[in-house]
Amino acid sequence: MVKLDRIEHFVTIPEDVTATLSEDGVVTITGPKGSLNRTFVSTSCTLHQDGGGLIVRVDMPRRKQRALAGTWNAHLNNMVKGVTQGFTYQLKALYSHFPMTMAVKGNTFVVNNYFGERVPRTSDILPGVEVKVSNKVEVTVTGIDKENVGQTAANIERSTTVKNRDRRVFQDGIYLIHKE
Repeated sequence: MVKLDRIEHFVTIPEDVTATLSEDGVVTITGPKGSLNRTFVSTSCTLHQDGGGLIVRVDMPRRKQRALAGTWNAHLNNMVKGVTQGFTYQLKALYSHFPMTMAVKGNTFVVNNYFGERVPRTSDILPGVEVKVSNKVEVTVTGIDKENVGQTAANIERSTTVKNRDRRVFQDGIYLIHKE
């Protein structure tokens, strides 16, 4: 098996986006939609700022260091995509008998009348994420941080899990239908 002496991933930064790398490993990426910060610290991986982008470099990589370099590359590309385009998750509420109602109250998503339950079900909306309910059954989750948007959509989906019933028969809930 051939051993590689160095792995480098190049993260290209578009013209309308600026990336700054501080001494303690904090990367700040600013674009038209906002700004994101993230700390990248490792003993084996290093980040370097090149004129038109960032370089993730590993010298004499083992399997775990190679995987970490790929992960850092993916995080940086997601940050660049977030500040330029943003992330949107589409969810849809499905019900057969009891019509559920959904509302956004501050940083909490509330589902009322799920299976005729009297106590509303709630889920948290993470900071930097916007949730909208339209047409009574469509939920749109948008934001610039992919992790927060995805976790908020998962919290909403998880708040309507079916318990003590056959999931093949009782398929009511809120489900992810599209993400971009």
